[in-house]
Amino acid sequence: MKKTSTPKVTWHGRILGVQPRIRLLRSFDQRSHSYPGYVLRIEGTLGDEPGEFLIAVGKAAQEKHRFRAGMMVKGASVPVADPRMETAGHYKTSGLKVLKEAPEEPPAGPPFHGVPPDLPTYRQRGHRRLDPRTFDAKCTACIWGCRMPVELLIDPWNPSCRYRFETFCYGPKSCPFYRAGAPRKVPGRKGMSWVEEDWVDEEETAHRGPDD
Repeated sequence: MKKTSTPKVTWHGRILGVQPRIRLLRSFDQRSHSYPGYVLRIEGTLGDEPGEFLIAVGKAAQEKHRFRAGMMVKGASVPVADPRMETAGHYKTSGLKVLKEAPEEPPAGPPFHGVPPDLPTYRQRGHRRLDPRTFDAKCTACIWGCRMPVELLIDPWNPSCRYRFETFCYGPKSCPFYRAGAPRKVPGRKGMSWVEEDWVDEEETAHRGPDD
């Protein structure tokens, strides 16, 4: 049987922000990350629909175009196959073109709107949990904010997963917008749960100073 491909949707618009595209796998008190690329938050037209939307792009595309807030861009992308595993609505992006560069240098921030660093830099910096309401109100366009799809492996001997989204901050510890929010609970076998307390974030970012 011939496999049919999903048609791509063309889009264009102004970039509001660029953030890392990172996935998180949790298994009780253990966690690991994968780093597929970046997410562009765009105000423009997707297909025939005007509005704000999220487009996933790969590492090579970001390295080539150095996307940042204020640019006018266009491309074509496929609707995501599994919305539980992507924050963006569309991915597998091609035909990317910068129509117009950002008009001026970004303000010092926060929120920070410059060209985001490469993905190894995010890995090296480490993150702190970020209150979802703070993320929605202040951080959706900041290069240091990240909303991650999370895969929860409840029982390694019976690999059925649950899914959710969590928000994190990779930015300076001194950012006045930052709010940690409530500690996160990770479900485990036989009704057990593990609470990710503040010391996890402190240990993760202990190598950074307050303004780094």
